[in-house]
Amino acid sequence: MSWIDVGPVTALPERGARCVRVSGLSIAVFRTSTGDVFALRDQCPHRGGPLSQGIVHGTRVTCPLHDWVIDLATGRATGVDEGSTATYNVRIVDGRITLELPAEHLAQAS
Repeated sequence: MSWIDVGPVTALPERGARCVRVSGLSIAVFRTSTGDVFALRDQCPHRGGPLSQGIVHGTRVTCPLHDWVIDLATGRATGVDEGSTATYNVRIVDGRITLELPAEHLAQAS
């Protein structure tokens, strides 16, 4: 596992997201209204919709394609929907967001 810097926290609006690409992997980084930051694979488990374009509410995001609601902490669909997307550990270091990625994703960049 390795930590990578993806930018300043201030680049993420409250209740917003942005997509970062690392070694061919699309990761959606979210910031809640309370300032918590989460990272998920930018792909809804239903039909692959771009979660980074969804609406953030509390600690969940609603997929823009078919309204599936995904928990930002677990990556799991909520309610009667089933499925999940990968989550990534996040930490804030000196006001910058860092993500922990498995070594195999970083090896692809070499």
